[in-house]
Amino acid sequence: MFEAHFQTFEEPESGVALTARLAVFREELARRKLTGFVIPRADQQQNEYVAPSEERLAWLTGFTGSAGMAVVLTHQAAVFVDGRYTLQAAKQVDRKAWQIAPLADPPPERWLEQNLSADDRLGFDPWLHTSAAAEKLALACAKAGAELVAVESNPLDAVWTERPAPPLGLVAIHGVQFSGEDAADKLARIQLEIARLGVEALVLSDSHAVAWTFNIRGADVSHTPLPLSYALVPREGRPTVFIDHRKLSNLTRDHLEQSADVHEPDALAPALTELARSGASIALDSVTAADALSRLIAAAGGKPVRGNDPVGLLKAVKNSTEIKGTRTAHQRDAVALARFLAWIDREAPSGALTEIDTVEALETFRRQTGALKDVSFPTIAGAGPNGAIVHYRVTRKSNRRIVPGDLLLIDSGAQYEDGTTDVTRTMAIGEPTAEMRDRFTRVLRGHIAIARAVFPDGTTGAQLDSFARQYLWQAGLDFEHGTGHGVGSYLSVHEGPARISKLGTTALKRGMILSNEPGYYKADAYGIRIENLELVVGADMADAEKPMNAFETLTLAPIDRRLIDLAALSAGELKWLNDYHARVSREVRPHLDDATKLWLDEATAALLPL
Repeated sequence: MFEAHFQTFEEPESGVALTARLAVFREELARRKLTGFVIPRADQQQNEYVAPSEERLAWLTGFTGSAGMAVVLTHQAAVFVDGRYTLQAAKQVDRKAWQIAPLADPPPERWLEQNLSADDRLGFDPWLHTSAAAEKLALACAKAGAELVAVESNPLDAVWTERPAPPLGLVAIHGVQFSGEDAADKLARIQLEIARLGVEALVLSDSHAVAWTFNIRGADVSHTPLPLSYALVPREGRPTVFIDHRKLSNLTRDHLEQSADVHEPDALAPALTELARSGASIALDSVTAADALSRLIAAAGGKPVRGNDPVGLLKAVKNSTEIKGTRTAHQRDAVALARFLAWIDREAPSGALTEIDTVEALETFRRQTGALKDVSFPTIAGAGPNGAIVHYRVTRKSNRRIVPGDLLLIDSGAQYEDGTTDVTRTMAIGEPTAEMRDRFTRVLRGHIAIARAVFPDGTTGAQLDSFARQYLWQAGLDFEHGTGHGVGSYLSVHEGPARISKLGTTALKRGMILSNEPGYYKADAYGIRIENLELVVGADMADAEKPMNAFETLTLAPIDRRLIDLAALSAGELKWLNDYHARVSREVRPHLDDATKLWLDEATAALLPL
């Protein structure tokens, strides 16, 4: 009945089976007179999702997480992962061949300082590291008396004999009915920012920025409609898009050529070299631009100017068309979610369902909208102890049966042409314990605190982050991820530069969309997360002395009333919850069948104060 088209559940290659690859790779390093090499989990543009041809870290080590790095030396090797992936790495990597070490504290550079020897030659691919990352590697090498060597071709690619071909996803036009602004107007705004930076040109090294600027979408990576590409935008005059021509139909080529020249990707280096020979200052995005670009510009006599890509902030502030589209997308998604949640309530108590069943069912309900383009990330469906793994991905091997007494955590999202969604709900299967209800209610109160927040224009996400944690902190509890990330408009579900996090230094502006997703995770027991997407809007405050902002909740899905400790909610929190559920019922109920309407009526019924 149900099936998943957009994600698989197969167990990736891992462990001892891959150790032979490490020996072959070391032989290649010796042939090139290198005593070590750094393998990041990255493509040329630091994308979150990378094409199969760029999964070098997974091919060599078996580790498939979205953040990590490996270092191979002559007699030892290490895989560096952050706290989200420690358990996963331990299962996927051969511990006899690889040491598993932290990605952040202490950083890999510290490991290099301790393990490199004088006169070692550590290689790296400058197309896979930003300049900031390359500088950290160079400093670590210098402290050890070693040399950092930028290679012209990646030695891992030389031994990866069955490496997949680079992707050739067809490019589609993202019409103005979705984008709300044509490319010419966007370019005029970008060129004003380039003039403000005082540079001659800007390199768009982030494919999201190219897609947004020129109103195109693609199919080169999973879950994000990216056309892998670059662009060079001068301060004045016509920009150039660098993209594989095999991805373009006559229609999409004509669309691009209305506002830009179109060249193959290998034309980027000559174009930058020619511009740099005049001594030009060229802006590069410090987050996504490869170190190779800085090296190329500097070698030709130009000045690479690293900083924040101005397109990132322009893209993050959605216009009225994009906002209308995301509201429509969320309402459509809410119908699929209501059908799914009703199905869970009906079927899960029997003990017959598995985590994979829930993933397949939710995608099927979304496909039945007739508008689903992809899931916006692989669905996290964690029952019982699996819910405590923040970035859990179910496989056929890990697939757990859902039984009464479990909490079921489902974090999922959809890509529609008019908007991107991301929602998490935690459901009680059978009777929850008092502890579960206490923890859930603390998470809910933090969620409501963000949803109800009113804050001055210019407030950053870091200033709001503790709102979500306060009730957990009161019980000596916390969660180890940010409270929220930015979300794109039929682009990345994880979009910068704004976020609600201890590290969120970008001011929240009206028109930005962010997630609100506090959680709590008890290892080997259960996980709780409640996530809605929020739109930053102006706050209606007649007596305010400065412009004030607030959040409009976009997500429309019931929050499990069975998990709420009603006595712990304030009158204001209870009012927010009842108002929210009344809105869910009002906007979603007319689009449901009779049976699901009855379920929704019960799931959204007002709670009365004790």
